Amino acid sequence: MKFNLKKYRISLFALIVIASIAGCKKYLVEDDRSNFTQSNYFTSATQARAFVNGIYGGYLNNINYGLYFFLNGDAYGEAPFITLELFAGHATSLGQSVNNNNVIFERTDPTNPGFETVWKSCYTSIEECNIALNRIPAISMDDATKKSLLGEVYFLRAFYYYYLVRLYGDVPLITTPVDINSPLLYPARTAKDQVYTQVVNDLLAAEQSGLPATDQTGRTSMGAVHTLLSSVYLTMAGYPLQKTENYSKAADEAKQVLPLYTLFDNYLYLHDNGHKNQGELIFQSQYDVKVATNSLPQLTVPFNLPVGAYGDHLGAMIPTNDFFNSYEAGDKRTQEQQFYFSKYPNSGNLKDTIIFGEHCLFKYFHLESSVTGTANSGKCDENYTFLRLPEALLTYAEATNEVSGPTADAYAAVNQIRTRANLKPLNGLSQDQFRQAIWKERYHELAYEGKAYFDIQRTHQIYDVKNNTFGPATSTPNEQGVTMKDQYYLWPIPQREIATNNKLTQNTGW
Repeated sequence: MKFNLKKYRISLFALIVIASIAGCKKYLVEDDRSNFTQSNYFTSATQARAFVNGIYGGYLNNINYGLYFFLNGDAYGEAPFITLELFAGHATSLGQSVNNNNVIFERTDPTNPGFETVWKSCYTSIEECNIALNRIPAISMDDATKKSLLGEVYFLRAFYYYYLVRLYGDVPLITTPVDINSPLLYPARTAKDQVYTQVVNDLLAAEQSGLPATDQTGRTSMGAVHTLLSSVYLTMAGYPLQKTENYSKAADEAKQVLPLYTLFDNYLYLHDNGHKNQGELIFQSQYDVKVATNSLPQLTVPFNLPVGAYGDHLGAMIPTNDFFNSYEAGDKRTQEQQFYFSKYPNSGNLKDTIIFGEHCLFKYFHLESSVTGTANSGKCDENYTFLRLPEALLTYAEATNEVSGPTADAYAAVNQIRTRANLKPLNGLSQDQFRQAIWKERYHELAYEGKAYFDIQRTHQIYDVKNNTFGPATSTPNEQGVTMKDQYYLWPIPQREIATNNKLTQNTGW
């Protein structure tokens, strides 16, 4: 990995230009910063705010970085959020992507461009975080404003490192700005436990920064910090660290989230424009049709069928029928146009209903951009959700169960989700029964939201949907007949990074 030179070219000038493309509608505005240099930037609170805005997402060297890169796809239907789900084994890809199909059948390799996209994007954002944490403290501004800005940056750096350490294991840990003379220009890998320690420390710093409890503009909030830290602790309690003392910490962090948010009474609100950053939506990447759009629905509608007024219908991530059938009878989430849909009007002739022959993801279908003849012309500005209340509820329930078995509060947490889905509440379960019930609820409620693969990593169990149970990940075939290889607990270090930096070593099996 190489910073600030040729391949990355992360100059302060480039970063300042990117800062004009902010991560939220309220600051997604054009702003000419071409006259700023290292010597005259970071001199005011306004400049600091603009720079931090840019860390949420931007565009550099022909790639989206920051929060945007998760939806960074191409005409073949490849995108990091899809790769995550294909690794979990409960989706098919009906588009033309060779790389997607290689992931499904576990024959991919370190040259898969998706692996490099995630690596480069996260480290680009981390470099911005390091610059901000280095330069903002010296700016003369209101102390509370400065503290809050730094809190946002600590959260974002933890967020990006949390993805890196889970996906690649030992990764270079860089917490200071890097230039051409830095010994970290070509860094070695850092032990994963040290990376996790840094993630926790950054989030603890964010907790002390005076951030608002919630935020409806798309920026970081205390609710987001607590939710992410609860996830980090839950992961650290499982594989590969197995530091089980973190279960109680996970429960404590998640508990602080629960009073701050409320579940929607309509699943449509998860993916419409009117409820962005509200209700149960804790942290999202922000899109505005006038500035930044994405291909989220185009990637998840059925392949080559005119469902919605889009230029492409890629079918890049289609739930398996076996997974869809694993939901309990009567589950509202499986009803038409709740989490899934199997038919829809033809975008060219609304009187003609198209029958898909499969169940696609309605939870990613963007009604505002799907109607024929709209001013948006099929451009989607649906937000992508990273954290929402059901994850915090399920984290609280699972972590509490690991500490003391099922409690009344743990039952109450998961039963909120089940009641909304028109399911009977859980009760009278043993610790192991409750554990598996929570795992199933995570699969069904957080379906295709980038959580399942990480659950496999930390539990070493996969959801055997055909038998409605859990089994060892490396000896239990999924519904496509694929048994996970040990090496697939991690992604490979991108081949180009290995070739560029001889201090980097490859993950086992790759």
